[in-house]
Amino acid sequence: MATVELRFSALPEHVRTARLVAAAVARRAGVDEAVLDEVRLAVGEACTRAVGLHQMVGITAPVKVSLIEEEKQFSIEVGDEAPRSVPGGRASGAGSGDGEVEAEEDEMGLAVISGLVDDVEVSAGEHGGLIRMTWPTTPPAAVLS
Repeated sequence: MATVELRFSALPEHVRTARLVAAAVARRAGVDEAVLDEVRLAVGEACTRAVGLHQMVGITAPVKVSLIEEEKQFSIEVGDEAPRSVPGGRASGAGSGDGEVEAEEDEMGLAVISGLVDDVEVSAGEHGGLIRMTWPTTPPAAVLS
């Protein structure tokens, strides 16, 4: 199992770099060329979401991206350190309007990712969150004897 790890400051200008690196590693791992645009878009959305969460809470820790090549699949994990409740959960009680807007934007970002990637796992808790996206890979053509 080969892994490439990328950490970047939670600034929007670094999301493009994460997308480019993810597409290059996905291509090398054997992800179908027709799917690479979806990989780029999904990683961009996940990284933009993580950057936004870090900035909203004032976290200076970097956003973490792991690109994991396994035998028959390629996974990308985008992690943040923004503490929050489980995704899709609504804050209880009378909250501020801004919190509701942020929750809606968060859910919209997750919906976009789910539309781009068939295999997505999202987890979140008091120590941050993780989005794991997985695509099948095609093994290199074997020499027939």
